Amino acid sequence: MAANDIGIDLGTATVLVYVGSKGIVLREPSVVAINTKTQDILSVGDEAHEMIGKTPAKITAIRPLKDGVISDYKMTEEMIKYFMKKSCGTSIFKPRVALCVPSLITGVEAQAAVDAAVMAGARSVYLIEEPVAAAIGAGIDISKPEGNIILDIGGGTADIAVLSLNGIVCKNSIKMAGDKFNAAIVRYVRAKYNVLIGERMAESVKIAVASADENAEDLSCEIKGRNLAAGLPTRMEITRKELFPTIIDCVTEIRDAVHSVIEKTPPELAGDIRGNGLVMTGGGALLHGLDTYLGKQFRIPVRIAENPVECVAIGTGRSFEFIDQLVDGFVTSSTHKH
Repeated sequence: MAANDIGIDLGTATVLVYVGSKGIVLREPSVVAINTKTQDILSVGDEAHEMIGKTPAKITAIRPLKDGVISDYKMTEEMIKYFMKKSCGTSIFKPRVALCVPSLITGVEAQAAVDAAVMAGARSVYLIEEPVAAAIGAGIDISKPEGNIILDIGGGTADIAVLSLNGIVCKNSIKMAGDKFNAAIVRYVRAKYNVLIGERMAESVKIAVASADENAEDLSCEIKGRNLAAGLPTRMEITRKELFPTIIDCVTEIRDAVHSVIEKTPPELAGDIRGNGLVMTGGGALLHGLDTYLGKQFRIPVRIAENPVECVAIGTGRSFEFIDQLVDGFVTSSTHKH
C-alpha cells in the first residue's frame, strides 16, 4: 500500500485511523461537540467525549454514527475531515481511503459513507466489511479453501461471518454490542435502585464487573449517579453477580446470531470451524467470560485476537494489499464521480 493510504475504522464508539507507512496513528471517541445555536463545531474526539453529560444548554455532544452507520451526515463529514487532517497533516496529495462498515449495510448507507469521505478530501474510497477487516487484522489467511468464523463486537453492531477463499460464505450483523450493554446497565440500575447513571459510568461498570461467566469471582464496584426520588447525588456498590442476568440477556442475542451463521455454513466448512474455532475481535470481545461462555455453547475453541480493539483498523488499513484478491463485493470502489 502507498505511504499515505488511510484505513479508517469508523466505529459507533471509537474511530481508529491506520496510515500506510505508520500503522495506527489515532484512536479517539467518535463524538462531536457543537453549539446548538450557531451549529459551529467546538471540538471533536477526546475533547468532545469529555463533555458528554456535562454541557450547558447551548452546547451538545453528539455521536454522528448510530448502530454502525451514519445518522448525522454533516457531522460525520466534519469528523472524518478532522481525523484525516490530524492523522496526515496538510498534504497536497489526496489519499485513498478504506472505510470499515457493518456487514448488512444498505446501499444508501454505504453511499453516505463514501460521500462523507470524498467531501472530507479522499481521492477514492473503498468499503470493507467489518468481519473481513477483522480477519485480516487478526492475521488469518482468508485465501485458503478453509472455513474461518469471525465475531466482531464493536460499539454499535456485532458482525459475524464465515470466510473462505477470499470471500464471505455466510454472514449476519445485529445491533447488539457495547452501547446496548451500557444501556442495559443504565436501565437495571434505574429500575432496581431508582438511581440514574450516565453512559460513561455504565461503561466503567461494564469494564469493572460485567461478566458472561456465572461462576466468576463476585467483584463489586462503586457507581455514582442521581437518586431520582430525592433528586440528590448518591453513590453505591454494585456486584458482578447481581448484574449477571442483565449481561447474559445481551450475550444471548449475540450467541443466537452466531448460531444462525453456523447453521447456514456448508458442512465441509463447518468441519473446518470445529478445528479452527471462533476468533473474536472488537472491544466487546474483552467482556469477561464471553469466550468461555461461547466455547461451552458451541463446543468449539474460542479465542480472542491478539489485539482485539485495533484488529479492524489494522485490517482496514492493510486491505489495500488485498484489493485485487478480495471477492464477493466486500471491498467496493467509490461510485462517486470525482
